[in-house]
Amino acid sequence: MNINLHIDRLILDGLDLAHDQRPLLQAAVQTELGRLLTAGGLSNEIAGAGALPRVAGDAIQVQQQSGPQDTGHRIAASVYGAIGAPKT
Repeated sequence: MNINLHIDRLILDGLDLAHDQRPLLQAAVQTELGRLLTAGGLSNEIAGAGALPRVAGDAIQVQQQSGPQDTGHRIAASVYGAIGAPKT
């Protein structure tokens, strides 16, 4: 199965991230979300739905000292929780 995922906008309320850290965060989200989708796939509801205008992930906690890699992995896990196949 091929999965094409396009995230037009990712809204991160309350996250103070330096401009030069944004590409690192983006890469971490892309890499981790790709890994999660490859390993677990999409939920049946999402797989048959086509395009969705909005998906809301669960809130995450980010520590002040968290780097873009850790933050990106947490964001990806939250997004995957909203679209991924349920764990059995």
